[in-house]
Amino acid sequence: MILGDTSPDELLQAQHAGRVTFDDLIARAIARAPDAIALVDAPHRPTACGGRPLSLTWAEVDRIVGNIAQRLRSLGLPTDAVVALQGPNTAEQILALLGVVRAGMIAAPLPLLWRRAELREALSRVGAKAIVAGGRVGDTRLVDLAMTAAADCFTVRCVTGFGPDLPDGMVPLDPMLSEPAAGPVPPVDRPVNPAAHVAVVTFDTDLGGPVAVGRNQVELLAAGLSIALECRMEHATTVVSTLQPSSLAGLSTGLVPWLLLGGTLALHPPFDAGVLGDQLDALDARVLTLPGPLAQRLAEAGVLGRAPKLSSVIAVWRTPERLAAAADWPTRDCALVDLQVFGETGLIAARRGTDGRPAAITAGAVTAPRTTPGATLVAEIARSDLGTLTIRGSMVPRHPFPPGAERGNAPFLQIGSDLHVDTRQPCRVEKSTNVLTVTAPPSGFVSIGGYRVALAEIERVTDEIAPGTTLLALPDILMGQRLFGHAGHGEETRAALTERGVSPLVVAAFRDRRTPAASAAA
Repeated sequence: MILGDTSPDELLQAQHAGRVTFDDLIARAIARAPDAIALVDAPHRPTACGGRPLSLTWAEVDRIVGNIAQRLRSLGLPTDAVVALQGPNTAEQILALLGVVRAGMIAAPLPLLWRRAELREALSRVGAKAIVAGGRVGDTRLVDLAMTAAADCFTVRCVTGFGPDLPDGMVPLDPMLSEPAAGPVPPVDRPVNPAAHVAVVTFDTDLGGPVAVGRNQVELLAAGLSIALECRMEHATTVVSTLQPSSLAGLSTGLVPWLLLGGTLALHPPFDAGVLGDQLDALDARVLTLPGPLAQRLAEAGVLGRAPKLSSVIAVWRTPERLAAAADWPTRDCALVDLQVFGETGLIAARRGTDGRPAAITAGAVTAPRTTPGATLVAEIARSDLGTLTIRGSMVPRHPFPPGAERGNAPFLQIGSDLHVDTRQPCRVEKSTNVLTVTAPPSGFVSIGGYRVALAEIERVTDEIAPGTTLLALPDILMGQRLFGHAGHGEETRAALTERGVSPLVVAAFRDRRTPAASAAA
């Protein structure tokens, strides 16, 4: 699927874009070192999210990805079918995404904490034909959630899953991990450059609900390359990622650099500082990706010191307005690269200097590496007439998804005539230096640990369930913001919100809070 019109200019541009695909990069890694360790789960996976930890070579990755692709095709799914994926940060998520793309379909990784309400809307908007699920979050089995979501969305034709005790009617994918190679997957006949077809859809949030953002492999590789260049990553390096592969930030800091460099990708599911330190030590890690607010704390706690060869820490700021107030980076033993993330639209990586302060970003061209003469142009940023940051470039989509979304009533990614996309992030530009600084979150939203939710919609739903509810968005050092709710019957309100299929981030706002006397007694 090529987004945009079918004019000769559009097709010519797609044809002459970069032609390297994910499969090309896997083939290159296999040719170099087929038996090298490629993909590794965290050792605490069984207790954190279920399933046994996997450690796979490049040859095994290729075999399993091919098996998954063959199984998806055998289910009768057509080329360019949207296949949703929901699971924790484990090897199966990476393998499934690559399998979907190899099958000639479009992978749509879903946020881990989305529940029935968000899933129903997102799956319907992209016309998802299948779901791949596995693992758990707390007491919630994602395979059970997938079956519920499929029942809510009439376009879904089949549901597949990893793990034991799958629900009736779900196609098991665990055999794909151990079965011999099913044979080469015949490539999809693409009359235009295969890398220019939509490969992955991620989801942003608008006041009207989820917004699908479709990207081809050229755009995804551009985003990941910009980060790899700014980090000075080396070939065959080991990257440890704590981010879910369900967003532009998660994919471009983990999966894409791993494919580009042909090294090892180590995954870390629900956060555990002690286990993370063990991983960094055992794997001789060189690059670590984690939420921005955690970077300073882990450095001060000595966790990063357990990896003497760690060369770069990528601090991901999903709330970039907080970066200006970030503390100085305390160590020169490894570089800190701040990654400002603007929803699912784009991102900018910037290595800190010797003073430990966040680097200044100027309006206009953004290159990688930023301070190197003749560096690669990766994006252009500007301040709009409304005072918000806009971005365009090789990583930024040029068309909304799905095709024709602009003619419907649902929210869609709006691209200006000059190809700039408004991120809705308020910003200022210093006249004397041209330095651009993000100053506030998008109006009307609450950002909680990387999830962006519309406050008005939360208030509407909670007021329907418990009239007179009080709901506040408060600042939080680690999460960015958090919700604090008060209802007459907190337990009943939580149960009703859960039944409605509302995200646990909202449900948790109404947890029972003990009285001061009870707290003192405890």
